[in-house]
Amino acid sequence: MIKAVLFDMGGTLEDIFVDDSSHRTAVTRVGEMLRAFGLDPKVDDAELMARVDAGWKRYGVYRDKTNVECKPISIWCDYVLSDFGFPREQLEPHCEELAHMWEITHYHRVLRPRVAEMLDGLRAMGLKLGIISNTAALYQVFDSLEEYGIRGYFQDVTLSSVTGLRKPLPDIFYVSTHQLRVQPDECVYVGDTMSRDIIGSKRAGFACSIQIGSQLTKEKDQGVHSEFVPDHFITDIYDVYPILRDLLCKGM
Repeated sequence: MIKAVLFDMGGTLEDIFVDDSSHRTAVTRVGEMLRAFGLDPKVDDAELMARVDAGWKRYGVYRDKTNVECKPISIWCDYVLSDFGFPREQLEPHCEELAHMWEITHYHRVLRPRVAEMLDGLRAMGLKLGIISNTAALYQVFDSLEEYGIRGYFQDVTLSSVTGLRKPLPDIFYVSTHQLRVQPDECVYVGDTMSRDIIGSKRAGFACSIQIGSQLTKEKDQGVHSEFVPDHFITDIYDVYPILRDLLCKGM
């Protein structure tokens, strides 16, 4: 029987996307923050962007190959800002602040309509609720949930930055199910990507996987071929509620 519903964050509970403006703003903020920390990059804006982009690309290659998420200290010291030669002991104390800024500035983020209404319906049915999110910051997801006013709905928030594991690895799903004290086959997962969310939850043995379209879906799923398909595809996050209502009525 279904006992829990777990959600992805970016692209699922919230719409997120990157454009040239948000990217430039994030890179500019990196420079401003570094100078405030006493770490002057000593390059113009174009060179700063080129080096930061190259650093993120290096990290992305490692991350996507291994499905390992490094802590912000390693991401920023060993990858994103490694070309600048900053003394590590001066940069390390500021890495989470940089990571948090990047997550909320590089990405435009907005909570999807009727999320709280949907969560109210699921909670009223006695379902446990959780989040499993790939993220490069330790605290940003928690802070965003608070700002959206929905933090209290979730009994568990499992993050790749904390566990060191990234979706689609089944183990990050198991961390959450253990924390919620449920079995994978008692869970439904809701996410926006085949490559991370549907494949990961199916490999973890979840009872049902729901995919919602987002602006990241095509980007993250380009070239992905899977033996799995979502049990449901939706465009409105509220539709999770009637799907779960019907599953419970059928005795699942």
